[in-house]
Amino acid sequence: MNTLTSPIACKINNVFIHVSNLKESVHWYCDLLGIEVNQDEVVSPVYNIPVTSETGLTLDDHTFDPGFELRPSHHVLFNFYVKDIDEAYEFVKAKGITIVKEIERIGSFAYFNFHDPDGNVLMICNN
Repeated sequence: MNTLTSPIACKINNVFIHVSNLKESVHWYCDLLGIEVNQDEVVSPVYNIPVTSETGLTLDDHTFDPGFELRPSHHVLFNFYVKDIDEAYEFVKAKGITIVKEIERIGSFAYFNFHDPDGNVLMICNN
């Protein structure tokens, strides 16, 4: 494979999720991921979810951008990895989270889509 020289690394550094209520969204994402959070440490305009990979996850309520208009994505923004898709599906359902696409299985690969509190579509998959 030929490579080109670029000053830009071939790596996703951080994913931003635009939210309407930072404290509510931090609670929702941390609850989903099993992360304890001190709500007193949640201060606008952004909160970085402590993920365990190179790619970060930042929630942004645009406190300092009064002209910002939130437009939730109806397309998958990113996915969370799981080992057991069925266990994850039942976990998400038990939390009352809206599933927007039931589990789809393609060989050994499986995924499903769901909404975050602002209506953004997220995915959970096993690969």
